Amino acid sequence: MTGQAAQGGTFLIQGHMHLSEDCTRVSSILARVGDKWTVLVVALLGDGPKRFNEIKRMVGGISQRMLTLTLRGLERDGLVTRTVFPIIPPRVDYALTDLGRSLWNPVEALGLWARTHGAEIEAARQRFDSTPR
Repeated sequence: MTGQAAQGGTFLIQGHMHLSEDCTRVSSILARVGDKWTVLVVALLGDGPKRFNEIKRMVGGISQRMLTLTLRGLERDGLVTRTVFPIIPPRVDYALTDLGRSLWNPVEALGLWARTHGAEIEAARQRFDSTPR
């Protein structure tokens, strides 16, 4: 085999190291955008900016801490902006950036797919669960 032996006997083919770097980058991004809370927040922000409590009310079952972590992660990744208005009490809005809006279409399509095929998936789950293993 052409290449250099790496630790543990694995061979590295010269010129192909970028594949593992790409996989790492893609995995990290998919971990963010594939998270259920991220998908719901991006879907909600698709129709315009929202306040924290408005998002919390609309996303059933999310804790304040989890919403805070989700929004911070989205902001860190450049998908969401956080705007603080200097009024009393302070007002904070969250909105999708251009990059976030480019994610909204696939998220919306995924949501439509889930709604369209939900009954089929539920039926398949019931068949699977009722089959002895």
